[in-house]
Amino acid sequence: MTRAWILPMLFVLSGSAVATGLISKGSPGTAAALLLAFLALAGVNSPLIFPGSIGVQEARRRSAVDGRPVVFWRPGCKYCIRLRIRLGRSARQLHWVNIWRDPAGAAAVSAANDGNETVPTVVVAGRPHTNPDPGWVREQLSPSA
Repeated sequence: MTRAWILPMLFVLSGSAVATGLISKGSPGTAAALLLAFLALAGVNSPLIFPGSIGVQEARRRSAVDGRPVVFWRPGCKYCIRLRIRLGRSARQLHWVNIWRDPAGAAAVSAANDGNETVPTVVVAGRPHTNPDPGWVREQLSPSA
């Protein structure tokens, strides 16, 4: 299991433990609701939602070669989740950098946002754009990307 799966698995295991306790106390409805909430948290923090993250240096290198934007994100960010979901399949064409796993990525975001680690920050042609509209991001992808 890769490190990317640790947080989602913790949510699943915690949710299962809480649900089991509630079922044993005679509250199956509450148990089911809480288990669904924990599963949702696991889902939005899993590698299934976000394409595989790479380091900022590799993302910049790839972007220089193929011209695709670089997206800086972090797990649990509702704006990052919104961007990812609204991009749909085209999200896989972008280069994703998880700033919680890459200190250089976090530093790049801070430099672009007056010292704040505001995500999503999307870099297109070397220019950072903080929390851009997903439709605009989709337009930045070349047809061949």
